[in-house]
Amino acid sequence: MDREEIAGELESIISQYLKEQGLELVEFIYRREGAGRVLRILVDNSSGGISLGECARLNTQISGILDGKDIIKESYTLEVSSPGLGRPLKTRSDFLRNLNRKVTVFLREPVNAKWEFQGAIKEVKDDSLSIETDKGEVIEIPLSKISKAKQIVE
Repeated sequence: MDREEIAGELESIISQYLKEQGLELVEFIYRREGAGRVLRILVDNSSGGISLGECARLNTQISGILDGKDIIKESYTLEVSSPGLGRPLKTRSDFLRNLNRKVTVFLREPVNAKWEFQGAIKEVKDDSLSIETDKGEVIEIPLSKISKAKQIVE
């Protein structure tokens, strides 16, 4: 298996395990860092927040599962952590969870000739979200045009 196939298999196994635990895989990274490989996963629960103890427990359990599957043939470091307040917003459910909170949204394509918006999420539809800017302007942004978004922590 090449690196992309390994990453896909790992992500599938970890995502399924977390779903069974009632948790969500927020971000998955498998890459070379320095002399070795790093498998970094950010985990959250639907109500938001995961403790350091839960991260440690998940690290041990996921490590055991991956060792049993023997997919990664070289040494690696497994890091399990909470996304924290700077959690990336990627899915419709991420935006719904942040309804009425201020966010920064970076776009793949401009909307109203702008590549970035800041404001409070006012509505989340199936394929778009509406943000109210500090000037009171409401902008509808297609989810497909969002490249990155994050909550503004004040």
